[in-house]
Amino acid sequence: MPANVGASLRNYLSLAIFLVVVVGGGLVIGFITLPGEWYASLAKPPFNPPNWIFGPTWTVLYVLIAIAGWRIWEHDAHSTPMKLWVAQLILNFAWSPIFFGAKQPALGLVVIVALLATIVWFIKAARRSDRLAAGLFVPYALWVAFATLLNASIVVLN
Repeated sequence: MPANVGASLRNYLSLAIFLVVVVGGGLVIGFITLPGEWYASLAKPPFNPPNWIFGPTWTVLYVLIAIAGWRIWEHDAHSTPMKLWVAQLILNFAWSPIFFGAKQPALGLVVIVALLATIVWFIKAARRSDRLAAGLFVPYALWVAFATLLNASIVVLN
């Protein structure tokens, strides 16, 4: 097998791993921490979207997150953007168990503010080495900014 074919297969395999970890991890955490009756009973702001929006939105965002992480990994697995990518994924995966699982909206707010800051920091750091990876995080940053406002509103209203 020519070297470039082997490298190409390795690249696709690493992309597949990123997709499985990010999309799969997000879906598993989402199913484990479904909002349920507790969340339904909370007072919410008028701009709270319908529940059905969250699943498709997060699925698309997780694909973008995985592709961005893969691109950074392929460029430099030990770079600052890669460390920030890992940090944001940890914060992202922690939010639902804290907010929904532990029923702690205030602590969830702390986590989501840190998540938003890390996403913005990633965009700034990644822009130097991979503008596309940075750009893939822009919809994610916008959604998490909205989610931060929603989380803060729920804390205030409850």
